[in-house]
Amino acid sequence: MQSAAVVNYAPEAGSVEIREVSRPEIGAEDVLLEVSHVGVCGSDLHQWTADHSWPVNYPVVLGHEFGGTVVGVGSNVQGWQEGDRVVSETAAIIDVNNPMTRRGLYNLDPTRKGFGYGVDGAMTRFVRVPSRILHAVPNGLSFEHACLTEPCCVAYNAVVRNARIEPGDRVIVLGPGTIGILCAAMARLCGAEVALVGLEADQHRLWIASDNYGCHGVVGDPTAWAHHRDGLGCDGVIDAAGSSATLEIALRIVRPAGWISKVGWGPQPLGYNLDPLVQKNVTLQGSFSHNWPIWERVLALLASGQLDVKPIIGGVWPLDQWQTAFEKMHRGEVVKSILTPI
Repeated sequence: MQSAAVVNYAPEAGSVEIREVSRPEIGAEDVLLEVSHVGVCGSDLHQWTADHSWPVNYPVVLGHEFGGTVVGVGSNVQGWQEGDRVVSETAAIIDVNNPMTRRGLYNLDPTRKGFGYGVDGAMTRFVRVPSRILHAVPNGLSFEHACLTEPCCVAYNAVVRNARIEPGDRVIVLGPGTIGILCAAMARLCGAEVALVGLEADQHRLWIASDNYGCHGVVGDPTAWAHHRDGLGCDGVIDAAGSSATLEIALRIVRPAGWISKVGWGPQPLGYNLDPLVQKNVTLQGSFSHNWPIWERVLALLASGQLDVKPIIGGVWPLDQWQTAFEKMHRGEVVKSILTPI
């Protein structure tokens, strides 16, 4: 049985097209998932434009933000059955004996491979998923919203697990992409006053964050907002921008004994010194991916309505209109595009 899929087939820019792919064969520990909705991630765009910095197993079906219905169950799978509504984590391949995995931090297993670059992803009708990374979608939570659990988990890890927000803190988020907006929303849930910083071209995104998540939008230099309370700087900075240069801004605006949580990737070398990190006694924390307990927490937030992803969804397109969905995100016309199988 063949299904249409969005395939990244080579490392050159623009090497993405619709291809027919076979229905996956599942192993004893897997389920076969019929995809309902799949979000377009910035990493999908980076592989499309060939400015990514991670190895890709070409050709590969794109897509790692997805939810759907179980339509096949492996012989050793327990706890799941056909008809279950689920979402899936991204850690498709891990080493169960790796020290990080044994600690429950399989997201930090160096051999980990994810959907959409290491193994075939979900921009198609059927995807094979290890049962260990499935999570039940609560009743009342639509797949259109549930498929965005993954970027919400990235934000949760950066803001809740890898930062130290207290109610009343002033927190600045650099970069108003999907992750930046969700980080700002998470920081608000933690009780912080939040400013989201972007460029003139990001006005629409800043408005979404301000109007829906109670954030203060800042275009350009955030120094005045950071120093407003007592002149020492903001309590914390979440760097969600895809540029190394923003870390220098973070070091400048954070207060002494403050913290920086860096979740945005920036392959450029640093052209500045890190002495302010030492002089101000600042904690710099990287944040990558997520694990099982984070997914359970985020699904609870989505189901309860405490976290609403509807404002960031710019549209839902059928799979054969993937290029429109990609281009609208790439140009900044929408924050998040979502695809559905055909």
